[in-house]
Amino acid sequence: METQNKKRLPPWLKRSLPAGENYNNTAAVLDRLGIETICTNANCPNKGQCWSKGTATVLILGNICTRNCPFCSVAKGTPLPPDKNEPQKIAQLAKQLNLKYLVITSVTRDDLPDGGASQFRNVINTVRNVISTETPCLAPAPVAGVRPPQTAAANDIRFELLVPDFKNCQKQALEILSAALPFVFGHNLETVPRLYKTTRSEADYQTSLNLLETAKKMFPNTQTKSAIMLGLGETDDEVEQVLADLRNVCCDRIAIGQYLKPSKDSLDVVEYVHPEKFDYWAIWAKQLGFNLVLSSPFTRSSYNADKAE
Repeated sequence: METQNKKRLPPWLKRSLPAGENYNNTAAVLDRLGIETICTNANCPNKGQCWSKGTATVLILGNICTRNCPFCSVAKGTPLPPDKNEPQKIAQLAKQLNLKYLVITSVTRDDLPDGGASQFRNVINTVRNVISTETPCLAPAPVAGVRPPQTAAANDIRFELLVPDFKNCQKQALEILSAALPFVFGHNLETVPRLYKTTRSEADYQTSLNLLETAKKMFPNTQTKSAIMLGLGETDDEVEQVLADLRNVCCDRIAIGQYLKPSKDSLDVVEYVHPEKFDYWAIWAKQLGFNLVLSSPFTRSSYNADKAE
Protein backbone atom coordinates (compact mmCIF):
# COMPACT_ATOMS: atom_id res chain seq x y z
CA MET A 1 0.00 0.00 0.00
CA GLU A 2 1.24 3.49 -0.83
CA THR A 3 2.25 5.63 2.10
CA GLN A 4 0.11 8.74 2.55
CA ASN A 5 2.88 11.21 1.70
CA LYS A 6 3.48 9.43 -1.62
CA LYS A 7 -0.19 8.88 -2.41
CA ARG A 8 -1.40 10.62 -5.53
CA LEU A 9 -3.69 13.57 -5.11
CA PRO A 10 -7.36 12.73 -5.70
CA PRO A 11 -8.90 14.37 -8.77
CA TRP A 12 -10.72 17.04 -6.76
CA LEU A 13 -7.36 18.41 -5.56
CA LYS A 14 -5.75 18.87 -8.98
CA ARG A 15 -5.47 22.29 -10.59
CA SER A 16 -3.85 23.66 -13.71
CA LEU A 17 -0.68 25.74 -13.50
CA PRO A 18 -1.19 29.51 -13.19
CA ALA A 19 -0.86 31.63 -16.31
CA GLY A 20 -2.32 34.62 -18.07
CA GLU A 21 -1.91 38.37 -18.34
CA ASN A 22 -3.62 39.19 -15.02
CA TYR A 23 -1.51 36.65 -13.16
CA ASN A 24 1.69 38.03 -14.67
CA ASN A 25 0.67 41.61 -13.90
CA THR A 26 -0.03 40.79 -10.25
CA ALA A 27 3.30 39.01 -9.97
CA ALA A 28 5.12 41.93 -11.57
CA VAL A 29 3.56 44.53 -9.26
CA LEU A 30 4.38 42.47 -6.16
CA ASP A 31 7.94 41.97 -7.34
CA ARG A 32 8.45 45.62 -8.26
CA LEU A 33 7.22 46.81 -4.87
CA GLY A 34 9.07 44.11 -2.95
CA ILE A 35 5.97 42.85 -1.14
CA GLU A 36 5.80 39.43 0.48
CA THR A 37 2.65 37.31 0.21
CA ILE A 38 1.40 34.32 2.13
CA CYS A 39 0.45 32.94 -1.29
CA THR A 40 4.12 32.33 -2.09
CA ASN A 41 5.62 31.79 1.35
CA ALA A 42 3.03 29.18 2.32
CA ASN A 43 2.88 27.61 -1.17
CA CYS A 44 -0.87 28.18 -1.31
CA PRO A 45 -2.67 26.08 -3.95
CA ASN A 46 -4.97 29.02 -4.72
CA LYS A 47 -2.19 31.36 -5.77
CA GLY A 48 -2.93 30.96 -9.48
CA GLN A 49 -6.64 31.70 -9.13
CA CYS A 50 -6.17 34.66 -6.82
CA TRP A 51 -3.36 36.32 -8.73
CA SER A 52 -5.26 35.82 -11.97
CA LYS A 53 -8.09 37.85 -10.40
CA GLY A 54 -5.63 40.56 -9.39
CA THR A 55 -5.71 39.78 -5.67
CA ALA A 56 -3.12 38.59 -3.17
CA THR A 57 -2.85 38.22 0.59
CA VAL A 58 0.01 40.39 1.76
CA LEU A 59 2.42 39.07 4.37
CA ILE A 60 3.76 41.85 6.56
CA LEU A 61 6.60 41.99 9.08
CA GLY A 62 8.93 39.96 6.88
CA ASN A 63 8.94 36.32 5.80
CA ILE A 64 10.75 34.82 8.81
CA CYS A 65 8.63 33.53 11.68
CA THR A 66 9.66 33.24 15.32
CA ARG A 67 7.80 29.92 15.57
CA ASN A 68 8.16 26.66 13.69
CA CYS A 69 4.72 25.12 13.14
CA PRO A 70 5.30 21.89 11.18
CA PHE A 71 2.19 22.32 9.02
CA CYS A 72 3.57 25.57 7.60
CA SER A 73 6.36 26.21 5.10
CA VAL A 74 7.15 29.78 6.20
CA ALA A 75 10.78 30.03 7.28
CA LYS A 76 11.69 30.11 10.98
CA GLY A 77 14.54 32.18 12.39
CA THR A 78 15.43 35.63 13.67
CA PRO A 79 13.35 38.25 11.82
CA LEU A 80 14.54 41.67 10.80
CA PRO A 81 13.05 44.79 12.42
CA PRO A 82 9.73 45.93 10.89
CA ASP A 83 10.13 47.76 7.58
CA LYS A 84 9.01 51.37 8.06
CA ASN A 85 8.37 51.64 4.32
CA GLU A 86 6.12 48.58 4.20
CA PRO A 87 2.82 50.45 4.76
CA GLN A 88 3.55 52.77 1.84
CA LYS A 89 4.52 49.85 -0.41
CA ILE A 90 1.24 48.09 0.32
CA ALA A 91 -0.67 51.32 -0.28
CA GLN A 92 0.90 51.47 -3.72
CA LEU A 93 -0.07 47.84 -4.30
CA ALA A 94 -3.68 48.63 -3.44
CA LYS A 95 -3.62 51.60 -5.78
CA GLN A 96 -1.94 49.87 -8.71
CA LEU A 97 -4.15 46.77 -8.53
CA ASN A 98 -7.25 48.85 -7.74
CA LEU A 99 -8.00 46.62 -4.78
CA LYS A 100 -11.42 46.77 -3.15
CA TYR A 101 -10.67 44.16 -0.48
CA LEU A 102 -7.28 43.63 1.09
CA VAL A 103 -6.36 40.70 3.34
CA ILE A 104 -3.35 41.34 5.56
CA THR A 105 -1.55 38.64 7.50
CA SER A 106 1.85 38.29 9.11
CA VAL A 107 4.42 35.91 10.43
CA THR A 108 4.32 35.47 14.21
CA ARG A 109 6.56 38.06 15.84
CA ASP A 110 7.00 37.00 19.47
CA ASP A 111 10.11 39.21 19.48
CA LEU A 112 8.07 42.43 19.27
CA PRO A 113 6.46 43.93 22.41
CA ASP A 114 3.12 44.42 20.61
CA GLY A 115 3.39 41.26 18.50
CA GLY A 116 3.40 43.43 15.38
CA ALA A 117 -0.02 45.03 15.97
CA SER A 118 1.25 48.54 15.23
CA GLN A 119 2.40 47.43 11.77
CA PHE A 120 -1.09 46.11 10.98
CA ARG A 121 -2.53 49.45 12.12
CA ASN A 122 -0.02 51.45 10.11
CA VAL A 123 -0.62 49.45 6.94
CA ILE A 124 -4.40 49.93 7.11
CA ASN A 125 -4.27 53.64 7.87
CA THR A 126 -1.59 54.33 5.27
CA VAL A 127 -3.57 52.51 2.57
CA ARG A 128 -6.67 54.51 3.50
CA ASN A 129 -4.78 57.78 3.44
CA VAL A 130 -3.13 57.12 0.08
CA ILE A 131 -6.30 55.87 -1.60
CA SER A 132 -8.45 58.67 -0.19
CA THR A 133 -6.12 61.38 -1.47
CA GLU A 134 -5.67 59.88 -4.93
CA THR A 135 -9.17 58.68 -5.88
CA PRO A 136 -12.54 60.42 -6.27
CA CYS A 137 -14.72 60.51 -3.21
CA LEU A 138 -16.90 57.44 -2.89
CA ALA A 139 -19.45 56.61 -0.23
CA PRO A 140 -18.05 53.96 2.10
CA ALA A 141 -19.82 50.65 2.33
CA PRO A 142 -21.78 50.53 5.59
CA VAL A 143 -20.64 48.33 8.44
CA ALA A 144 -23.46 47.75 10.91
CA GLY A 145 -23.00 49.82 14.02
CA VAL A 146 -19.53 51.03 13.09
CA ARG A 147 -18.64 54.53 11.98
CA PRO A 148 -15.62 54.35 9.64
CA PRO A 149 -12.69 56.60 10.54
CA GLN A 150 -12.43 59.85 8.62
CA THR A 151 -9.47 58.58 6.61
CA ALA A 152 -11.69 55.88 5.09
CA ALA A 153 -14.50 58.20 4.04
CA ALA A 154 -13.16 58.86 0.56
CA ASN A 155 -12.71 55.32 -0.63
CA ASP A 156 -14.37 51.94 -0.57
CA ILE A 157 -11.46 49.60 0.15
CA ARG A 158 -12.14 47.08 2.91
CA PHE A 159 -9.73 45.16 5.08
CA GLU A 160 -9.49 41.74 6.62
CA LEU A 161 -6.79 40.92 9.16
CA LEU A 162 -5.41 37.46 9.82
CA VAL A 163 -3.34 37.96 12.94
CA PRO A 164 -1.12 35.76 15.13
CA ASP A 165 -2.23 34.94 18.66
CA PHE A 166 -0.44 37.91 20.31
CA LYS A 167 0.03 35.49 23.20
CA ASN A 168 2.00 37.86 25.44
CA CYS A 169 0.16 41.09 24.63
CA GLN A 170 -3.40 40.42 23.52
CA LYS A 171 -5.10 43.39 25.17
CA GLN A 172 -2.32 45.79 24.16
CA ALA A 173 -2.39 44.56 20.56
CA LEU A 174 -6.16 44.93 20.30
CA GLU A 175 -6.03 48.44 21.74
CA ILE A 176 -3.49 49.36 19.07
CA LEU A 177 -5.67 47.84 16.34
CA SER A 178 -8.69 49.81 17.53
CA ALA A 179 -7.18 52.84 15.78
CA ALA A 180 -7.63 51.13 12.41
CA LEU A 181 -11.28 50.03 12.51
CA PRO A 182 -13.30 48.91 10.60
CA PHE A 183 -11.96 45.55 9.49
CA VAL A 184 -12.75 41.85 9.67
CA PHE A 185 -10.72 40.35 12.52
CA GLY A 186 -9.38 36.89 11.78
CA HIS A 187 -7.31 34.45 13.80
CA ASN A 188 -7.04 30.77 12.89
CA LEU A 189 -7.38 27.91 15.36
CA GLU A 190 -5.97 25.70 12.57
CA THR A 191 -6.83 22.32 14.11
CA VAL A 192 -8.36 20.51 17.08
CA PRO A 193 -6.82 20.80 20.59
CA ARG A 194 -5.49 17.22 20.66
CA LEU A 195 -3.29 17.90 17.62
CA TYR A 196 -1.72 21.11 18.87
CA LYS A 197 1.29 19.28 20.29
CA THR A 198 2.26 17.98 16.84
CA THR A 199 0.82 20.79 14.72
CA ARG A 200 1.09 24.03 16.71
CA SER A 201 3.48 23.10 19.50
CA GLU A 202 4.34 26.70 20.35
CA ALA A 203 0.71 27.82 20.44
CA ASP A 204 -2.16 27.18 22.82
CA TYR A 205 -5.76 26.42 21.84
CA GLN A 206 -7.32 28.37 24.70
CA THR A 207 -5.06 31.36 24.08
CA SER A 208 -6.32 31.52 20.50
CA LEU A 209 -9.95 31.25 21.62
CA ASN A 210 -9.33 33.98 24.18
CA LEU A 211 -8.05 36.32 21.47
CA LEU A 212 -11.19 35.87 19.39
CA GLU A 213 -13.39 36.33 22.45
CA THR A 214 -11.57 39.47 23.62
CA ALA A 215 -11.64 40.96 20.13
CA LYS A 216 -15.40 40.48 19.96
CA LYS A 217 -15.89 42.10 23.34
CA MET A 218 -13.70 45.07 22.47
CA PHE A 219 -15.07 45.43 18.92
CA PRO A 220 -18.69 44.20 19.21
CA ASN A 221 -19.61 45.39 15.72
CA THR A 222 -16.60 43.74 14.08
CA GLN A 223 -16.95 40.45 12.26
CA THR A 224 -14.60 37.84 13.74
CA LYS A 225 -13.35 34.90 11.75
CA SER A 226 -11.35 31.69 12.13
CA ALA A 227 -10.26 28.74 10.03
CA ILE A 228 -9.42 25.08 10.51
CA MET A 229 -7.70 22.43 8.37
CA LEU A 230 -9.02 18.91 7.88
CA GLY A 231 -6.94 15.86 7.06
CA LEU A 232 -4.51 15.96 9.98
CA GLY A 233 -6.09 13.06 11.89
CA GLU A 234 -8.94 14.87 13.63
CA THR A 235 -12.23 13.11 14.42
CA ASP A 236 -15.73 14.36 13.65
CA ASP A 237 -16.45 14.83 17.35
CA GLU A 238 -13.36 16.99 17.68
CA VAL A 239 -14.34 19.17 14.72
CA GLU A 240 -17.82 19.58 16.18
CA GLN A 241 -16.30 20.74 19.46
CA VAL A 242 -14.02 23.28 17.77
CA LEU A 243 -16.95 24.76 15.86
CA ALA A 244 -19.01 24.91 19.05
CA ASP A 245 -16.11 26.56 20.91
CA LEU A 246 -15.87 29.22 18.22
CA ARG A 247 -19.57 29.98 18.41
CA ASN A 248 -19.33 30.14 22.19
CA VAL A 249 -16.92 33.09 21.81
CA CYS A 250 -19.28 34.62 19.22
CA CYS A 251 -17.04 33.98 16.20
CA ASP A 252 -19.02 35.05 13.13
CA ARG A 253 -17.22 33.43 10.19
CA ILE A 254 -15.50 30.10 9.58
CA ALA A 255 -13.32 28.72 6.78
CA ILE A 256 -12.75 24.96 6.54
CA GLY A 257 -10.23 23.51 4.10
CA GLN A 258 -8.05 20.50 3.31
CA TYR A 259 -4.53 20.41 4.73
CA LEU A 260 -2.02 19.95 1.94
CA LYS A 261 1.65 19.39 2.68
CA PRO A 262 3.34 22.65 1.59
CA SER A 263 6.94 21.40 1.68
CA LYS A 264 8.89 18.16 1.96
CA ASP A 265 9.64 18.87 5.63
CA SER A 266 6.06 19.64 6.59
CA LEU A 267 3.62 17.28 8.30
CA ASP A 268 2.25 14.48 6.15
CA VAL A 269 -1.40 14.44 5.17
CA VAL A 270 -3.33 11.81 7.14
CA GLU A 271 -6.46 11.90 4.98
CA TYR A 272 -7.71 13.52 1.81
CA VAL A 273 -11.23 14.50 2.85
CA HIS A 274 -13.93 14.09 0.20
CA PRO A 275 -15.72 17.26 -0.98
CA GLU A 276 -19.03 15.85 0.27
CA LYS A 277 -17.67 15.96 3.81
CA PHE A 278 -16.88 19.64 3.40
CA ASP A 279 -20.49 20.18 2.31
CA TYR A 280 -21.55 18.37 5.47
CA TRP A 281 -19.46 20.66 7.65
CA ALA A 282 -20.81 23.72 5.85
CA ILE A 283 -24.36 22.71 6.77
CA TRP A 284 -23.32 21.93 10.34
CA ALA A 285 -21.58 25.29 10.78
CA LYS A 286 -24.52 27.23 9.38
CA GLN A 287 -26.83 25.45 11.81
CA LEU A 288 -24.55 26.52 14.65
CA GLY A 289 -25.06 30.14 13.62
CA PHE A 290 -21.98 31.20 11.67
CA ASN A 291 -23.10 33.95 9.30
CA LEU A 292 -20.44 33.12 6.69
CA VAL A 293 -19.20 29.60 6.02
CA LEU A 294 -16.58 28.70 3.41
CA SER A 295 -15.97 24.96 3.31
CA SER A 296 -14.28 23.08 0.49
CA PRO A 297 -10.99 21.25 -0.13
CA PHE A 298 -9.33 24.42 -1.48
CA THR A 299 -10.77 26.79 1.10
CA ARG A 300 -8.17 28.85 2.93
CA SER A 301 -8.77 31.63 5.44
CA SER A 302 -8.11 34.36 2.88
CA TYR A 303 -9.45 32.55 -0.23
CA ASN A 304 -12.56 34.33 -1.55
CA ALA A 305 -12.54 36.36 1.66
CA ASP A 306 -14.44 39.15 -0.07
CA LYS A 307 -17.50 36.96 -0.70
CA ALA A 308 -19.27 38.41 2.31
CA GLU A 309 -18.77 42.00 1.21
